[in-house]
Amino acid sequence: MAATLEVDSSLTDRYQTTVPATVRRALRLSKRDKIRYAIRPNGEVVLTRAAGPDGDDPVLDGFLGFLARDMAAHPERLQAIDAGLARRLQSLVGSIEVDLDAALSVDGE
Repeated sequence: MAATLEVDSSLTDRYQTTVPATVRRALRLSKRDKIRYAIRPNGEVVLTRAAGPDGDDPVLDGFLGFLARDMAAHPERLQAIDAGLARRLQSLVGSIEVDLDAALSVDGE
């Protein structure tokens, strides 16, 4: 079973907190992005990235929602990738530079 990453943050006197960098990276959050809290009956809270004002892809959002629900319901199915697969992935995309903040081109490439 894969380990769960846990990270803490503190509340200020005004009940505000800073989202830790590891969480921001995992959710691909930028300044002014919105976050969503899902509160489960057992008291567990799931933090996710909320859809942006320009409207994220509803099909992709639905698929990612399905994955999130499936991972939450069946964490025993999660597996870490092995070193061989990591090396293979690195050989395929290691030289590609990606700017996650850059706007997409008009034709979506």
